[in-house]
Amino acid sequence: MMLRAVGFALALLWAAQVQAQTPQAPQVPQAPQGSQGRDKALAHAQQALAAGDYGKAYPAFQRLAADSPLAQFTLGLFEHEGWGRPANPTAACAWFDKAARKNIPAAQQYLGDCFARGIGRAVDGQAALQWYRAAGTAGIPYALCSAGELYIAGTIVPRDVPQGLALCTAAAQAESPPAMLRLADLYREGTQAPQNLKLARYWYDQAAQRHNHEAQYRLGVMLGEGAGGDADLAQARFWLEHAAMEGYAPAYLPTAILYANAPVDPQTGALRPHDLAKVYMWNRAAKAGAATTQQLADIARIDAMVLAVMPAQWQSELDRRVADHLAKFPPAQSH
Repeated sequence: MMLRAVGFALALLWAAQVQAQTPQAPQVPQAPQGSQGRDKALAHAQQALAAGDYGKAYPAFQRLAADSPLAQFTLGLFEHEGWGRPANPTAACAWFDKAARKNIPAAQQYLGDCFARGIGRAVDGQAALQWYRAAGTAGIPYALCSAGELYIAGTIVPRDVPQGLALCTAAAQAESPPAMLRLADLYREGTQAPQNLKLARYWYDQAAQRHNHEAQYRLGVMLGEGAGGDADLAQARFWLEHAAMEGYAPAYLPTAILYANAPVDPQTGALRPHDLAKVYMWNRAAKAGAATTQQLADIARIDAMVLAVMPAQWQSELDRRVADHLAKFPPAQSH
């Protein structure tokens, strides 16, 4: 898709010279309501954590850890995420183990990861499957897809691609956007599972509608290229720009390119002013986060073409809009 078609519309611009735009940290479950002193102490610890006062929150959770599975899980998150301390995966897994055995579903999912990766214990595929399934049954759908990926990979459990896909599908059908995204990736890539672009596009669409930005980007690319179904440039632009507006940086340049290939004004033979402005803005946003020499070269090429035909008086206002967007979504945090 990227730059194969960009030349046509921008060449018309040259001729017309028209004068005239991760991974958040895991959420900590809320403490159950109650009148006991422990519940009150747990609420205070959670308030300190929510305020980012790790120095106060960590010892508060430690004092509660002897008989509070929720405190044990939260201490695991401290060690896993490196909140106020260097990350310590082994210590995290020890806390997740304690909390998982007290039926904290999210801890069960993390403990599955610990067994799958051999963190603080030997790799044990069957134990990982057990804990992933427990978490999935208890309300963490994506854990089923984690189990499915073990079957699909076939490295620590016997390979069973159909069962793996069935588990990921069950997670996706249980309204898990990350599972929808992962299932779509598996079908699109076609390396670990049989390629099925139609199903890939379907699951990207399901995740995109549930506000998953990477899925919106992937769906936009597939729609633009006609992969897995008919091409639809209007819908491709809709989804790519939706992701771009939420700060998903990989969508910036393809959004600019799609605007560059928007239908031209039949009276002038060039892009309409609105579309020209969008080419400029999304291309400039892409420049702020460009990571490769090729990307920078493509961006420079588009920029030169647009500046040759865009009225100079537009530039300061459009630059301000780009700056406002990048202030809200700094490039280093946009991926």
